[in-house]
Amino acid sequence: NVVANSRKMTQSTEIAASNHVALVNGHIGEPATAAKIVETALSRFESIDALVNNAGIFFTKPFTDYTAEDFKSLVSTNLEGFLYVTQLSIKQMLAQKTGGSIVTITAALARNPIQGVTAAVPMMTKGGLETITQHLAMEYAKDGIRVNAVAPGAVYTPLHRDTPKDVMESQSPMGRPSTVKDITDAVMYLTDAATVTGHILYVDGGSHFGRW
Repeated sequence: NVVANSRKMTQSTEIAASNHVALVNGHIGEPATAAKIVETALSRFESIDALVNNAGIFFTKPFTDYTAEDFKSLVSTNLEGFLYVTQLSIKQMLAQKTGGSIVTITAALARNPIQGVTAAVPMMTKGGLETITQHLAMEYAKDGIRVNAVAPGAVYTPLHRDTPKDVMESQSPMGRPSTVKDITDAVMYLTDAATVTGHILYVDGGSHFGRW
């Protein structure tokens, strides 16, 4: 059973209609949207056992060119989008007393900058997600609530359809950007791994190790 959210989720043509899927429209950075997601999960499926925080925005520009509006947009989606729904989900998991799993998508770039990729401000938000992942893992370990993160490097997605192949390959020491399936496999592993918590799983071909 899955509750999926985006601003226009019900208009998606990529998710087939199913009794096991509920779609919620709304901006994840708004508390009302987070509340609607949780309410939908409970009314349709009666419990919240796992949460995947995969909403995020990313854009590059020189540090001195980022505007106040850029920063607000990044914080709204990347941080507030995590905060509200995670708070409500943990409250529900605590009430259920059956543990649970939270997996958040961060970025390998938060740990290892790449020359020419000017993403300091977006990575400030992604780095914050890695920190809170480890703090929450410790805070709720005795409650059986596991909190982990997946940190992708370069990934083949529609966002990169116009990016030259050699540029994509240069972002990975292996010369092989990840696929969406590589990322979802990592998320599924962390969701199911009963004794793994506080872990940042890098799916980046080794780019988080440093220069290459």
